[in-house]
Amino acid sequence: MVFKDRLKEKREEAGLTQAELAKRAGVTARTIQNYELGNRKPANMEVIQKIADALGTTTEYLLGS
Repeated sequence: MVFKDRLKEKREEAGLTQAELAKRAGVTARTIQNYELGNRKPANMEVIQKIADALGTTTEYLLGS
């Protein structure tokens, strides 16, 4: 499983929409959509950490480390 799949899986487990996750992580809904489609990946660890915190998971899990 790659980042986009792990992100979507955790978001759905948390019962969040893309817009809700985006608000919690401080990014746009379009950004989350692009991450889940695999069009983009977060540019820095700060964004990944905010997403992980919002989803109650770790950056290591999201990144597949």
